[in-house]
Amino acid sequence: MKILAIDDQQLVLLPLQKGLEEFGYEVIIETDAFKAIGHYNSINPDLVIVDINMQTVSGLDVIKHIRNTKNSQTPIMVLSSNTKDETIIEGFELGINDYMKKPLSLNEISARVKRLIGAPEVKNTIVKSDVIIQQRCVGVVIPCYNEEERLLSTKFTDYINKNSGYHLCFVNDGSNDKTLKILKELQKGREDFITVYDCKENKGKAEAVRVGMLHMATKEDLDYLGFLDADLSTDLADFDDLVKTIEHSEFKIVSGSRISRMGANITKGSARKVISLTINFIITKILSMDFKDTQCGAKIFHKDVINIAFKKEFVTKWIFDVEIFKRMTQYYGLKKAKKMLCEQPLKRWIHADGSKLTMKDSIKIIGQLAQIAWVYRSKKIKVKSFTQSELKVV
Repeated sequence: MKILAIDDQQLVLLPLQKGLEEFGYEVIIETDAFKAIGHYNSINPDLVIVDINMQTVSGLDVIKHIRNTKNSQTPIMVLSSNTKDETIIEGFELGINDYMKKPLSLNEISARVKRLIGAPEVKNTIVKSDVIIQQRCVGVVIPCYNEEERLLSTKFTDYINKNSGYHLCFVNDGSNDKTLKILKELQKGREDFITVYDCKENKGKAEAVRVGMLHMATKEDLDYLGFLDADLSTDLADFDDLVKTIEHSEFKIVSGSRISRMGANITKGSARKVISLTINFIITKILSMDFKDTQCGAKIFHKDVINIAFKKEFVTKWIFDVEIFKRMTQYYGLKKAKKMLCEQPLKRWIHADGSKLTMKDSIKIIGQLAQIAWVYRSKKIKVKSFTQSELKVV
């Protein structure tokens, strides 16, 4: 049984294809709606699964082609994040057979497919999947410097195997251990979900994150971009909470915050707490914002502010987060920027042993903050729009 699946986001299609093939179906996927129409005409599928909101051609136009132009009764299922009543009604009026709202489990999708076209004639179709097909696609940059021990964990691969819509970009920041080798092994067989960006020289976390974010910004099928520490002091499940906030709000940046409170597992050393409080007091004065924690290594961004936040090199190696917020306030103005930024308390943050930021470095940060205050003393900055090719970092 042949299924044609159409969506302009490959990160949605790949797990859908893999999952349905495990159930015994033959699945052809296509991100280009024009090409998909050509495939439909040539392969004569038993079922079409189509998204509604695609960049070039609407899913509704694909449905019209099948029902009106081809006068075909091929079963059609919509798999979309579009939940507008008028869109759903129009879909059924055009003759679709089912409308599935993202996110939903692959098990539910397969059950709906089976109801429409039956089960494939294979010996074993009793397959259970815990994969969730998400309604958004997210790129996550993970800077790595001498992380060979931490990267041996399977937490990264386990998460992307179960959660669709995530593409991880590991940036090797000139490591002199086996980090790059381990990253290549981690990527093998998962090239559609894992990118390894190799920086030949160690230039610090700020530059590693910056080049990673600009590289991921060239991928058109990603809705949001963010970064996360390699030690997973904030894990991917908690990071996904930040993603949920930004996709259901008007915020342009959602930043994790390590605020101790009831119901949260937040641990820091006592000395680190004192330094953090001192640094945070200075930061609030520089930003003129009541941020509780700018330095948490978990943040998610709308793609339309990537140029503003990351195009120019940062002044400092560690406290570039402050520079990001300063750039936002200088570009949009303080009042507007405050409405675009969200600080979200994390459910979990564990200080991991082996942190590259020492107490000595923490003291140096105070001097770097003075440097930021001086460099960003002007009132306004101008950032032009960049093309996809201009965003690429060599």
